[in-house]
Amino acid sequence: MQAELGLPLATDGEFRRSFWHYDFLDRLDGVAVEYRPSTSGLQFEGTTLRPFYPTITGSIDFPADHPMLDHFRSLAAVCSTTPKISIPGPSTVHFRTAGSAIAPEKYKDLDVLFDDIAAAYAKALTAFYDAGCRYLQIDDIFFAYLCDPEQRAGKEAEGFDPDELIIRYAVMLETAIAGRPDDLTVAMHMCRGNFRSTHAAAGGYDPAVDAIFNSTTVDVYYMEYDTERAGGLEPLRMLPAGDKRIMLGLITTKTPELESIDELARRVDEATRYVDPDQLGIAPQCGFASTEEGNLLTESDQRAKLDLVVRAADAIWS
Repeated sequence: MQAELGLPLATDGEFRRSFWHYDFLDRLDGVAVEYRPSTSGLQFEGTTLRPFYPTITGSIDFPADHPMLDHFRSLAAVCSTTPKISIPGPSTVHFRTAGSAIAPEKYKDLDVLFDDIAAAYAKALTAFYDAGCRYLQIDDIFFAYLCDPEQRAGKEAEGFDPDELIIRYAVMLETAIAGRPDDLTVAMHMCRGNFRSTHAAAGGYDPAVDAIFNSTTVDVYYMEYDTERAGGLEPLRMLPAGDKRIMLGLITTKTPELESIDELARRVDEATRYVDPDQLGIAPQCGFASTEEGNLLTESDQRAKLDLVVRAADAIWS
């Protein structure tokens, strides 16, 4: 369906996953995701997640038999376009386990923890590349979370400086991807939560853009911009000239109503005040589901949204 619509990349929809992140983390060495029925799940706007929480139980590593390697191979075997795999970003391991959920004494030293996370992710990139992957998306949404006043306050309560975390997360990400082969494209997705068509954070990208644009060698940035929660387009001015690209997430995956191509064109035109149009593209703001519960769209709604992405790109860049 994705190839038929004209999309240059295709995913398998991640139907094997219950969560966008926990399924990947749970199969890392040294990480366990636990169901805690006596606790409340993470809070979203008007709803909560199921109460699953990750814990660091031992030395973190990427195992050679991680099941998502086979997930990618299965996709590649049936894909007529470029197959894409998405994995949660390195920051996820720390952001969701900071504090009491880190058991090994050695990881009380954040330098040691971040070094091991980066090394595990570097192994993951090599493993996916060896499996044939040439386009890997890293969902590193917590850069956007750390632009939200409430999320920042939560990290401060845990004893962290949010601005320092942004810098350290960027260094960890760059350490993980720096040695990748030249023909492996690394994309980075940022959003503010996506559960049952709700969100968990808000705030413009200003605190994070310098670190993510200029301290990492990420090739493509998928940035949520479907509502005012994401702030203005002005932070895009920090993107350096060159080959890096921003895919503007102007088409929402939370509701079925189709955006106007004229309005999408106006927003892209506004973005060209800050970024060369050859460094811009258009994309959905997020996936159609971050958990098995899904967003409030039908399959036909999803197809119509993806068709709009292609039609809007053709109309705007022609």
